[in-house]
Amino acid sequence: MMDNIHAMRLDAVLLEYLQECLGTLGDDRLSGLALSRVHCSKGKYHAHVYIDPQSIEPNTQQEVLRALKKATPMLRTYVLQVSGWFKCPQFSFHIDTALEQEQRLQKILESL
Repeated sequence: MMDNIHAMRLDAVLLEYLQECLGTLGDDRLSGLALSRVHCSKGKYHAHVYIDPQSIEPNTQQEVLRALKKATPMLRTYVLQVSGWFKCPQFSFHIDTALEQEQRLQKILESL
C-alpha cells in the first residue's frame, strides 16, 4: 500500500516539474502544452509522459512529439536540479488516448 502511495506521489511530482519546465523552454509549441499524467517505473528508470490531445492541434502532434524528444535533455536537467534526485528517468512521450476513450464510453452510457 505504501509503495502505491509513494509511486503516485512520485508521478504527481514529476508531472509538476515537467509542466514547469515546459513553460520555461521558450518554444511556443511546448509552452502551452498540457500534460495529463505521468507514470514512472519502479526505480525511476523510465517515465511515460502523456499529453492531453486537446492542448494541441491534430495535424501538429508528430511535430510536438519530435520537439519534446529534442527537448528531453533539458527536461531531465531541469528535473534533476529542482528535485535533488541523483538520477532522472528516461522520458517517452505519448498522446493520451485514455481521455478520448473515456468520452466515447460516457456518450455510449448516456445513450442507453
